[in-house]
Amino acid sequence: MKTSWRSASLVASAAAVLALTTACGQDSPPAASQNVGATAAPGDYGNIGSGTAGAAGGTATGQPAAPSASSPSSPAGKLSVSTAEKVGKVVTDSLGLTLYRFDQDTEQPPKSNCDGDCAKTWPPVPADDAEAGEGIDKALLGSVTRADGTKQLTVAGWPAYRYAKDVNAGDVKGQGVGGKWYALAPDGKKAQGGAGAGAEGGGEAVQAGLSTRKDPKLGEIVVDKNGMTVYRFKKDEAWPKPVSNCTGECLAKWPLVEPVDFSDTKGIQKKGYMIFDRTDGEGQQQTINCSPIYTFAGDKAPGDTNGQGVGGTWYAVRPDGKLVGASE
Repeated sequence: MKTSWRSASLVASAAAVLALTTACGQDSPPAASQNVGATAAPGDYGNIGSGTAGAAGGTATGQPAAPSASSPSSPAGKLSVSTAEKVGKVVTDSLGLTLYRFDQDTEQPPKSNCDGDCAKTWPPVPADDAEAGEGIDKALLGSVTRADGTKQLTVAGWPAYRYAKDVNAGDVKGQGVGGKWYALAPDGKKAQGGAGAGAEGGGEAVQAGLSTRKDPKLGEIVVDKNGMTVYRFKKDEAWPKPVSNCTGECLAKWPLVEPVDFSDTKGIQKKGYMIFDRTDGEGQQQTINCSPIYTFAGDKAPGDTNGQGVGGTWYAVRPDGKLVGASE
């Protein structure tokens, strides 16, 4: 029987709604095929165990991310030091792209454990023409021979990488990914601040990307990796799929919470923990129980809850995704 384009479209639409309905109602983090706009790609979190690429406890797989402005073979050129917001001083290449290190690598002796799909998401930085610019100690630069025979740049012994999702100078989207990837500080250590906060060898533990804290007035609420309160907007939608109705100037006051792998959370409900593609070109956003989440520009320090009740539409979030102090 000949199927019309209209019938085919209706069938496809029904299937899409069913998939979203299942994702918003299931008891565990949705798999890539169910997750709306899955953010993780093979290799996002590095190789595991025997060296096969995969996500370290991640919930999404999908296709490899689009290449960054710097291809895997692009030379590093003159390295320099930049200051990234919430991350601190980081090493950047001649294009201003942030360089990263991988916790599963070793620095003594230098060895890279990121190959295959991992190396597509985290392109190794060639050592060939890398040179020390202002703020970089030339003595800390070196190289390591990879499994394919190419030479990779090292900083204080740590193999250096770019992140495929960093497309603009100054981007630090790879900071803290999977709890294993961190921007390189000029001394070769993890950049201090944001998801990479916490010194190596005895410093404070890195705070989870999303966790909870006990507020004296609001009770147990969700906070981000910097301890800032997380909020929901009552005008958003969670069913049958997440929809954010905070756009434009609204997002300047209420920055969206970018995707956080579920393995990088503590105390957060699994059911309905998913991400979605926004329709305004602002990328992807995290949800809790399918509801989009945000922080508030008016909160200046960890522990602030200045966004609570603003306009009768903005409220802090409980670990199960419900509003604090308001009905659904």
